[in-house]
Amino acid sequence: MTSRLMSVVRGTGSCLPERIMWNQDFEGIVETSDEWIRQRTGIASRHIAGEGETTVSLADTASRRALDAAGLTPDDIDLIVLATATPNNTFPASAVQLQAQLGIAHGFAFDIQAVCSGFVYALTTADLYLKSGMARRALIVGAETFSRILDWQDRSTCVLFGDGAGAVVLEAVEAGDTEEPRGVLVSRLRSDGAHQSKLYVDGGPSTTGTVGKLRMEGREVFKHAVGMITDVIEESFTAAGIGPDDVDWFVPHQANRRIIDASAKKLGIAAEKVIITVEGHGNTSAASIPLALDVAVRDGRIKSGDLVLLEAMGGGFTWGAVLVRW
Repeated sequence: MTSRLMSVVRGTGSCLPERIMWNQDFEGIVETSDEWIRQRTGIASRHIAGEGETTVSLADTASRRALDAAGLTPDDIDLIVLATATPNNTFPASAVQLQAQLGIAHGFAFDIQAVCSGFVYALTTADLYLKSGMARRALIVGAETFSRILDWQDRSTCVLFGDGAGAVVLEAVEAGDTEEPRGVLVSRLRSDGAHQSKLYVDGGPSTTGTVGKLRMEGREVFKHAVGMITDVIEESFTAAGIGPDDVDWFVPHQANRRIIDASAKKLGIAAEKVIITVEGHGNTSAASIPLALDVAVRDGRIKSGDLVLLEAMGGGFTWGAVLVRW
């Protein structure tokens, strides 16, 4: 076997805002109940950014924790890819602001906007840069403050989302002659702009000159989600020459418990292999997968050598899957 570069995970980190908003807290805002929210989404609570907490500040804390876990310093990083749909500013990129806060004056940094699929897109992009030799160590971050773009009078959306950030450190290493090399094994990304009206924000610099609010046709999103997710995962299985039984852990985008359960069932992945954090995080968009990863790594479930499947679907529609050998 010819030696090749692989993007290996060195550490994970996460950060959640201090304020927790429980389902019961919505009862005085919109017509809803804890039971209604739990039955339809599986969500019990979510974290909401307070004054002084921003996408970049959350990303900064998550990144430092990931670097600590990796035994590295900011000076070791030469690439930052930050996935977010809620940047601090229209420009510059939040990744560049994060780079400055970390005190990094070399390498390069940029944002990726693929909404809830953002982390999967960012991980895939960083993997390609590392394997090409353009960078050696990368910080991949998913960070969001979706609470800032919610219509708090729309009960169909305001109860779903939360804020947070998660980060992963990747390093390019020689795979060597091994049958099970560690690192990113397979990535598959897709998008279809024909569905953009089903999940979008009704503002933007070039259209309204405003930030806008999130709008969603929930039933339409649910109708497409399971099929799109399972198709791209099955493509990944084929490319890697594996099946669902080979997966040690399934870490899906944490949007809705019903979507997660239906996807796992359709794929034939055992329920005990599914990492679920939606109950306490809500839908944190691009942050949801790295947040869930950090939880599962730190509680000892995900260990070195485990085969981990990541997947997400977001507005656009965008969707994708990544297989990683931990």
